Amino acid sequence: MKRRTKKVHKMRGYRRGYGSKKKHRGKGSKGGKGWGGSTKHNRSYVYSYARDHFGHTGFHPLGRKVMAINVGELQKLASNGTVHLAEFGYGRLLSRGTVAVSLTVHVAYCSPKAKEKIEKAGGKVVSAEVAAQ
Repeated sequence: MKRRTKKVHKMRGYRRGYGSKKKHRGKGSKGGKGWGGSTKHNRSYVYSYARDHFGHTGFHPLGRKVMAINVGELQKLASNGTVHLAEFGYGRLLSRGTVAVSLTVHVAYCSPKAKEKIEKAGGKVVSAEVAAQ
């Protein structure tokens, strides 16, 4: 003979000793566990007590990126014909642009074309590692 109802009929009756019907059902009765619902129904909590919980706060690279500057921008930084690029945070000198003034440039790395442009204008590059082409 077949059953008309399922054998498993847990918690179907009226309050089996846990208070109201919806109690004793895990964290769902609270509206979520931890940060659950914090972008939906518990958003007002986040706005009040944890404003900086969400959002991008910055990126911390593993290795420091070496900043580069082009030859065409050197005249802005030059004072009395000498430029120490490390003081401005630059580690590389690249060749885009032109130089009209003779400059002495102190830099850690210089491209061959950039060095050629500076020397053609009557300047020089000091303590530079020039890359081979």
